Amino acid sequence: MKLHVRPAERLCHVIGALLILSGLVHLVVFAVDGGPWYGPVSWRKPVTFGLSFGATLIAITWVTSYLRIGARLRTVLLVVFAADCVMEVGGITLQAWRRVPSHLDMETPFDTAVSMMLAVGGGVLVVLLTVFAVTSFRHRPTGPTGMALAVRSGFAIMLVALASGAAMIARGVVLARTGHQEAAYHSTAPLKPLHGVSLHAVLVLPALAWLLSRTSWSEAVRLRVVTVAVGCYVVAVAGAGVWAVLTY
Repeated sequence: MKLHVRPAERLCHVIGALLILSGLVHLVVFAVDGGPWYGPVSWRKPVTFGLSFGATLIAITWVTSYLRIGARLRTVLLVVFAADCVMEVGGITLQAWRRVPSHLDMETPFDTAVSMMLAVGGGVLVVLLTVFAVTSFRHRPTGPTGMALAVRSGFAIMLVALASGAAMIARGVVLARTGHQEAAYHSTAPLKPLHGVSLHAVLVLPALAWLLSRTSWSEAVRLRVVTVAVGCYVVAVAGAGVWAVLTY
């Protein structure tokens, strides 16, 4: 990994660690308070979103260091991304403590405002991550053998996560706006596995490439291992996609 850490990167790492800590704290809250793990009102949401957003923020901060992008532009994008991650996890956590759904909840003006804030925040995430993904394909990423393939594949698979997330929100909002509130809450279930599996490829694949660079294996072997890993990940995403189609 890169040894020189810029202030913006350090900030993102700290925020990511705090989000992960928030997820772990709410796992303890769940163990003490109990309640359902699944459903629109559950401690599962601040747990999984805290862990996921924290890990993703740290991963994006690290992975984008291999992109050929201007330092100032990258800093701005990372800071906005970090702020958006905090807003998303904060809104979800707030609603969990209020014992109301965080997404697609149009029951009161305040809940509607929170839901729309989270939806807009999701849109910002899509734009930012798409910019990074496009950059990875416009200019070959730097790094050890296999890193360019891992970074590009990770971002390409992440676009599937972004598309599935947008589809969940869009369908849920339509159902909620047309008076089908309960259906809106349950409409996201078929796409959740696809969204979850594809979201973290941008961490798993580059991490594998970096770990392989620490071995004594030849460049050809390391590239082959990364290629096989990408293939396996694509198969996993395809499987989740088939499941989504069959259960949608």
